[in-house]
This record gives sequence, structure tokens and C-alpha cells, in this order.
Amino acid sequence: MFIVTKKKGESEDALLARFRKKVVLSGLLPELRERERFKKPSQKRKEKKYRIEFQKYLEKKRNY
Repeated sequence: MFIVTKKKGESEDALLARFRKKVVLSGLLPELRERERFKKPSQKRKEKKYRIEFQKYLEKKRNY
């Protein structure tokens, strides 16, 4: 849970922007979207394997 208090002289738009930034940086939204639907354990393993391979690919590309 995030608590964002309004600073003196801060507009509501700026307050919302700070709140959104905290939510995005925490990684809360992707986790919620992932939990919306049930995934079989085999599907989770496949995704984890793909993520690892993709990270290796990116690292190889960066070091080239």
C-alpha cells in the first residue's frame, strides 16, 4: 500500500503523478496482471526459461 501526502503548494495533478510513479517503480501492476489468471506450473516454467534465455541474449548483445 502506498501513502502519498500532499505537500504544501502541490497541485493534485502532481500528487497523482508521484503516486503513479511509486506504483510503476514498485512493479505492482505487472504482478497484479500476472495474478489475474491461473497459470499451470508448466506454463510458469516455460515463461521462466524464456525470460532467462532472453536476459542471456540481451547480455550477449550488450557485450558485443
